[in-house]
Amino acid sequence: MTIMVCIAAFIILGLIGIFVAIISIFKRDFGRAYWKAMKKAWGCVGKKIRLQKCDTNFKDDVKNSLLKKIILKRPKLVKPLSAIIEVLSVVIVIVFVWALLTSIKSLLALWALGTCNVTKPSACSLGAEVCSLGNEEDDKNILEQTGRWFTEWGDIFSAIPDRIKNWKAEEYFVEPIVVVDASVLDDTKTRASDDKPYALDILDPGCSACLNSFRNQLESGFFESHRTAILVYPIESDGVYKFANSDLIARYFYASALLDQGETPENQRHFDIKLLHKIYTDRTENGVIVQSYLASLDYDEAKSTLKTYLKEFGATDSDLKQISTLEKSDEVKVILERVEDVANNQVKITGIPTLVYNGGKHLGQYGE
Repeated sequence: MTIMVCIAAFIILGLIGIFVAIISIFKRDFGRAYWKAMKKAWGCVGKKIRLQKCDTNFKDDVKNSLLKKIILKRPKLVKPLSAIIEVLSVVIVIVFVWALLTSIKSLLALWALGTCNVTKPSACSLGAEVCSLGNEEDDKNILEQTGRWFTEWGDIFSAIPDRIKNWKAEEYFVEPIVVVDASVLDDTKTRASDDKPYALDILDPGCSACLNSFRNQLESGFFESHRTAILVYPIESDGVYKFANSDLIARYFYASALLDQGETPENQRHFDIKLLHKIYTDRTENGVIVQSYLASLDYDEAKSTLKTYLKEFGATDSDLKQISTLEKSDEVKVILERVEDVANNQVKITGIPTLVYNGGKHLGQYGE
């Protein structure tokens, strides 16, 4: 137990060192006494690191300084209090080591995955805004928490090769490829020319971080400087979609994309990207963001509203009939399965939105 007392004392003295430094400006004797104890503590720890025998006198010094008043007044309490000091020393060392490892793990996760919280990316204040995948409930018992803690280390180390990989966005496109034409969404913008680099956006229609990311990209000119393909991926966990009606919107998105498949850029009607643009940037007559409004509707109301939006974009009755047929078709189902495979198994997303551009994979909303 000698080493535990020494290490615990070193940890505590190290933590209060900054306050002692300030106090020492006014009380030099106090500072000298502190640094004397700090040197002894470091000497004990340093010897143990070098596999040398630790100085047991320091342990006694620590205990005597803590118990000197008790010895005189209540000598019978010295022995039990001495044992308590030993136990507390072990607890302090364990907590310190755990905190140190957790800090290192968080920093590694932030570098490798873009979030300091592997399980709940949205809970990390150091990373960009993000919508987490699946269920974010806390582990119910200590065994689950411990297991998750070690699993996260594996997730981090497995992500390191992806962190240093040269990512090519075009390798992850899914047919029909929906490339954002900024000029269709904003008259002041221009379409990205064919010599511009590719980019990939993996988005969920119901995710607020995706909304902010899309807006930032449009306003900053990202869609003009990158040929950006959109993958609409409704987050699902245990058979339940994270955001209401996001799966319906995704099906309408790809059904609309199929109408333009095979058309030249000049003949494409862009119902797909116009729909996403309206959801992310427009408001209802009551001032409610369309994204929130759609999430508040039941299935049939949301479907009717999507058809109304498509009519606003110029869709004919024939177009609406085709889209209604396609959104329930096996073709759209296969597209969504491919998107899920790309997102989870190839790009290996840990949250939404995830962007691939300029040779890297980026978690969280663009612009942060």
